[in-house]
Amino acid sequence: MGAAEARGSRDLPVPATSLVVLVGASGSGKSTFARERFGPYEVVSSDVCRGMVSDDENDQSATKDAFDLLGFVVAKRLAAGRLTVVDATNVQREARRHLVELARSHDVLPVAVVLDLPEQVCLQRNEARADRTFGAHVVRRQREQLRRSLRGLGREGFRVVHVLRSPEEVASARVVRTRLLVDRRDEHGPFDVVGDVHGCRAELEALLGRLGYALVRDGQGRPVDAVHPQGRRVVLLGDLVDRGPDSPGVLRLAMGMHAAGHALVVPGNHEAKLVRALSGRDVSTGHGLAETLAQLAGEPPEFRDAVREWCRELVSHLVLDGGDLVVAHAGMTQAYAGRASGRVRAFALYGDTTGETDEYGLPVRYPWARDYRGAATVLYGHTPVPQAEWTNRTMCLDTGCVFGGSLSALRWPEREVVAVPAERVWYEPARPLELAAVEGEALGDARGEDELDVDDVLGRRVVETAHHGRVSVRAEQAAGALEVVSRFAVHPRWLVHLPPTTAPVATSRRPDLLEHPDEAFAAYAAEGVEEVVCEEKHMGSRALVLVAADQAAATARFGAPSGETGAVLTRTGRAFFPRPLVEELLARVRAAVGAAGLWEELGTSWLLLDAELLPWTAKAEELVRDQYAAVGAAAGALLPPAVAVLEAAADRGLDVGALLSRTRARRDGAAAFRDAYRRYTGEQHVPGTLDGVQLAPFQVLAAEGLVGPTRDHLAHLAWADRLVAADPVLLRTTQRLVVRTGDPASCAEGVAWWEGLCAAGGEGAVVKPVEGLRRGPRGLVQPALKVRGPEYLRLVYGPDYRAPENLRRLRDRDLGRKRSLALREHALGVEALQRLVDAEPLWRVHEAVVAVLALESDPVDPRL
Repeated sequence: MGAAEARGSRDLPVPATSLVVLVGASGSGKSTFARERFGPYEVVSSDVCRGMVSDDENDQSATKDAFDLLGFVVAKRLAAGRLTVVDATNVQREARRHLVELARSHDVLPVAVVLDLPEQVCLQRNEARADRTFGAHVVRRQREQLRRSLRGLGREGFRVVHVLRSPEEVASARVVRTRLLVDRRDEHGPFDVVGDVHGCRAELEALLGRLGYALVRDGQGRPVDAVHPQGRRVVLLGDLVDRGPDSPGVLRLAMGMHAAGHALVVPGNHEAKLVRALSGRDVSTGHGLAETLAQLAGEPPEFRDAVREWCRELVSHLVLDGGDLVVAHAGMTQAYAGRASGRVRAFALYGDTTGETDEYGLPVRYPWARDYRGAATVLYGHTPVPQAEWTNRTMCLDTGCVFGGSLSALRWPEREVVAVPAERVWYEPARPLELAAVEGEALGDARGEDELDVDDVLGRRVVETAHHGRVSVRAEQAAGALEVVSRFAVHPRWLVHLPPTTAPVATSRRPDLLEHPDEAFAAYAAEGVEEVVCEEKHMGSRALVLVAADQAAATARFGAPSGETGAVLTRTGRAFFPRPLVEELLARVRAAVGAAGLWEELGTSWLLLDAELLPWTAKAEELVRDQYAAVGAAAGALLPPAVAVLEAAADRGLDVGALLSRTRARRDGAAAFRDAYRRYTGEQHVPGTLDGVQLAPFQVLAAEGLVGPTRDHLAHLAWADRLVAADPVLLRTTQRLVVRTGDPASCAEGVAWWEGLCAAGGEGAVVKPVEGLRRGPRGLVQPALKVRGPEYLRLVYGPDYRAPENLRRLRDRDLGRKRSLALREHALGVEALQRLVDAEPLWRVHEAVVAVLALESDPVDPRL
């Protein structure tokens, strides 16, 4: 878009992503113009900034600080891609130069709107304002500076210039926001994105045929269009020409498809060079350009002119499919996507180079794709690779057809690669094709996808989840999580999920209980959940078991070295056992999965299981010994003698009845407390072995193509039952009962079932919606509510918690934070599983997993 001047025009086109600079003398009406045509936050006023730093919009001594503030705010808005309007006189070239540099540094277009109103109009308006105390000479000087600047605004870098010369023109002017040419987010496909063709017309025809397109030919039998019966469209990634046998034929077909709306096209560096050559510029004809020019020489002059103009008009890159897809010849970083500047176009055409050349005389390029962290998928070509492979959310589709490789396309949104082999080697590559796959690996900033970069998790983070929107993580939370991950967690390859905390049920209305199933049934009924499953709350530790079918599967899917076929980790990402014991347990689980037929049924070579690992002392033996047993021993040593002394005092007639009653209650509570923790110490486990260890699986969290939380819990429990049947020694079943929340008899049955569990010494139950992931009237429904038994709660709240005064105090416990935390962690956990199943880069999975760990530092009562 060249500089344009619109006089008297009602419509003022302004790119939606741009920096609009208002230019005009004091009194020309810039502030009124901005206020009436732009949003209140889009306008950054120098007067307002002056007032913010000095409390006086007319304090000229604060001008420098005011413009420092203005520049800072403008930079922040441009960095966020927001249209920004600068309301200041801007009549001096130096003031405009700084703003143009700001626009360029953020790769947005600078636009000038000039209010060149007559001097008398400006003077009259200033005289009518009590806050304007400067003389007419100031306005006169500003107008002189403006008049000297008008003709040079385009040369200063303004891509669009609108000039309004009268109050009537200003009043009739209407700002029309236009999309940048690269913004094609309303184009939703489906697409077939094709890599570098380089004049290989026959292979392009073959690939289009494989993709289901029907070729349309002209009277001479030449292909001039291709139509897909299902309305799919081709996206060509540039470098259509040079090196191959028929560049004119490729151009004729591409231009025809583009004109008919059957293809979108971005330019490559070879098209850019061809345009210069066809325009009469002095360019080197190496790298195949000489052959293309020779081939075009046999075409009519009007065809060559059409090629030159068509290639010239192609825009650097395209943002498609609601912003989910970006296509560019050499790639596109997240900072450049959807923006327009010289360096954005240069990156799109040539990539990011070091300025050096390798031993083959080719430029050394930075491996930008390895550090790509954008949300959009980027498809590109330019640097030939042996085969198309994903790197983060990017894929290079130049598979070296002209060099004897293949011509590749990616079907979007299916993400399926389709390729046809080259008919022959049409052009000998300067560098062997196989070496392109490792280009840039020697650079110092290259890193593998399984490395957790500190920048991926540090600082304030916002993680987008599919089921609960944006989840924020504070900087201090992220720092704590990073320390845990870096010092204590398993290798990043295995850290693919962390389970959420579980919200407690609402406080019971029964006078002698803190938690009861009735509140869980009522809560889910209020959310419209008709059926829930009550699952036994095992007396163990939450465990995640990631198991591959064999070593080959572990290596192929998770990059595991020899001797590692999975992981068994705690809910904070730490290993339960040393590696030899882990592999011993995984071997048993693997055999059970095979015997149950789940590898075949689920069509997977790996499983992630949610389970409880028993006994609890396998992880918490020190806690039982040093905390619970110490309290129990002290209470057992002191309270019975105290009761005896008080009883003797009462026998002598002393008035100690109230104290004796309280002490007896404390003695009985301490005895119940000892009974509660002794249930854990009675289970036999030999440290350093798996003797006595059991695993109670209750959910398949993920498998190839399966995100477990989207399936109902009864299916998960049925799979778990089959695993238990295959190895009843290692694996333990989970008792369960389905309850209909609207049926009082069914609810009563659920209460009786829970009471029976608690009477037998169990911890209680976890109540879940049968259907799994569920949304209610207020959004995502709690995935589970724990209903803990009264005796187990002694371990949580202390031996005396059931004393009436203590129960009254505990009824006021704040559950809101815990419930919010449970929902956020659940959404993050499901997000991590979805990204894992979609085979997204490990850093994307870590983004959600580490956020779960970070949220664990929330100031929530740990007893809830």
